[in-house]
Amino acid sequence: MKGMYYLAGSIIFEAFGTTMLKLSDGFTNLLPSIGVAAGFLLAFLLLSYALKTMSLSVAYATWSGVGTALSVVIGILLFDEGISVIKAAGVCLVIGGIALLNTAAQAQPAGKEVE
Repeated sequence: MKGMYYLAGSIIFEAFGTTMLKLSDGFTNLLPSIGVAAGFLLAFLLLSYALKTMSLSVAYATWSGVGTALSVVIGILLFDEGISVIKAAGVCLVIGGIALLNTAAQAQPAGKEVE
């Protein structure tokens, strides 16, 4: 369970770093550029802690998928990016895939990976 908290923190810092990347304007703005470095450093640090207790496949898929979905929401809310039916369906598919991976991981006995 502790790994899930690290993973959640990692996702938040990854979304923060990505948002700062947009605001850095090609690393020409100093404070957002520092935010990029700090956000991604903390994201990878917390992801490495999560991987101590979680499988790589589930942790990384969750990290990248939820981070992607969160970036879409941030883009819509903060940067006036549009939302279409196709974009919404894509985000739903990503989240559905993450749910399936987590369900499959919980159904397997510990230490038994599907090959």
